[in-house]
Amino acid sequence: MTLDPNDPLYRGYPRPELEREGWVSLDGPWDFAVDPEADWSIPGHVCWTETIVVPFAPETAASGVSLTDFFRSCWYRRTVDVPVLQEGQRLLLHFGAVDYSAVVWVNGHPAGFHEGGYTPFTIDITWFVHSDERAIVVVRCEDDPHDLAKPRGKQDWQKEPHSIWYPRTTGIWQTVWLECVPGTWIGDVRWTSNLERYEIGVEAWCHGARRDGLRLNVKLSIEDKVLADDTYTVIAGEVHRRIALSDPGIDDFRNEILWSPERPVLITAELCLWGGRGELVDSVRSYTAIRNVGTQNGRFMLNGRPYYLRMVLDQGYWPDTGITAPNDAALRRDVELAKAMGFNGVRKHQKIEDPRYLYWADVLGLCVWAEMPSAYRFTKQSVDRLTSEWTAVIDRDYSHPCIVTWVPFNESWGVPDLPAIAAQRHYVQALYHLTKTLDPTRPVVGNDGWESAATDIIGIHDYDADPRRIFRRYDTPDVVPQLLQQVGPAGRLLTLEGYEHRGQPLMVTECGGIAFASDERYTWGYSRSISAPEFAERYDALIGTLHRLPLLAGFCYTQFADTYQEANGLLFADRTPKIPIEAIHAATAGKVDARMQALGLSSTEHLV
Repeated sequence: MTLDPNDPLYRGYPRPELEREGWVSLDGPWDFAVDPEADWSIPGHVCWTETIVVPFAPETAASGVSLTDFFRSCWYRRTVDVPVLQEGQRLLLHFGAVDYSAVVWVNGHPAGFHEGGYTPFTIDITWFVHSDERAIVVVRCEDDPHDLAKPRGKQDWQKEPHSIWYPRTTGIWQTVWLECVPGTWIGDVRWTSNLERYEIGVEAWCHGARRDGLRLNVKLSIEDKVLADDTYTVIAGEVHRRIALSDPGIDDFRNEILWSPERPVLITAELCLWGGRGELVDSVRSYTAIRNVGTQNGRFMLNGRPYYLRMVLDQGYWPDTGITAPNDAALRRDVELAKAMGFNGVRKHQKIEDPRYLYWADVLGLCVWAEMPSAYRFTKQSVDRLTSEWTAVIDRDYSHPCIVTWVPFNESWGVPDLPAIAAQRHYVQALYHLTKTLDPTRPVVGNDGWESAATDIIGIHDYDADPRRIFRRYDTPDVVPQLLQQVGPAGRLLTLEGYEHRGQPLMVTECGGIAFASDERYTWGYSRSISAPEFAERYDALIGTLHRLPLLAGFCYTQFADTYQEANGLLFADRTPKIPIEAIHAATAGKVDARMQALGLSSTEHLV
């Protein structure tokens, strides 16, 4: 049954941009079995030995399994109640994410297959079940722990987490749910904001049985104010329209409905599919926003104005639940904490985040850089896999106003010989241009950190522990030619030959990494503080230096929270601030006097 929103395990409607009534969460206990060498191929082979709590991966404590050994495959089984299906209705089985590939059986029948550990899939199981009876769902998940040719992000290939890599994630790690839909239903909706023309583009696709005479009504509103109420004829199962809104012209009024982190105004959308005889066929709720992002004259632009990005690197792990949030409240809390610390954006690092996180970023106002988890080998198979999954990521998250930048590669991971091998450069360029093709509305960072071969923003990873050196390095715009031609802070070229600076904004998109933890033997960071006051002083000095560099269009501090052995978070792993959160906010926001006051100091005192 659908969980109560007050239940601590409540995860929220799993697909907030296309919500309808009548869904049933399948989170909770499932039968479970480990298949270490992937020997079993059908459900009849499986020896069911354990119980697991979905959607937590078997490597996590919250799953009840806590399995840290290497294994290639695992199996899930659950008996579900099939709802009463009215004539023509369909029953859909949704998976938020399963790592890495999944085969699904329903009542012993092969029902579907999916590959890609970070993207959702849906199976129409109507033909395999009987209305108002029970059905057995079995899922086989395969995820070779040693396979470096698939997108895996920060999942370690060694048995124990080392360096900047963390425990593996295998199997189901996002919500599983059932949904009843009519025989013809609204299957996908996509929103495109155009501030220049002051309009909202809507695209909708009908799934299921093809019907003539369908009309789609789209109603847009902000609170009780209706912005548009239009009806369109469905042609070949699709609708593609641009909805022009009344432009008030004056900035004060225009800004009232523009989305930004400071004012995250969302437009509620109600979509109703009507049949040829005037009957309601399907209805869903969605939302969108008016906002525009881009780059111009070396600056990141939001809604036609330069916007300085204050971001934090967020890896999206929790101590007992891995890459799965404990519940919906934890996702909301992470967004609230980022804002409370003074950040207006996050770089979601090596993880495609749960749609509920993006929902809260939309609602509460937080910019997101969406980054593809890396593969670590350059092979035809890795190219095929990453390209396919990245395409699915863009398709899933295109309509979220919070996403302001796409990042297909990080630090040349998966393309380790970019300067020397043309094929790898072509790969980065191809993903850059593919991303721009699938979404021409957002900037794309082709390879964040260094060795840029195609990019709208030059992201630089600079973990220098001395703010004075950082200041000298980026002191004036005059340093750009020399900066981009010499070896960068990580011993890499910042741009490759033939892809010199063409006026793109420069940002320090990883910096800091200052570790502060009680256990120094088993934790690390790029540098270390031995006390909370020293940690506060160093963070204040670094961020203050970045704010004094007009060359930079923004920064991204490493990192949001401690992650396993990496203790360089502003928060401990349980999200407790390491220093007063007011002090973090004051430093992040660049307010010197406020920083000192929040730390309990006068402007003439110094931290010891």
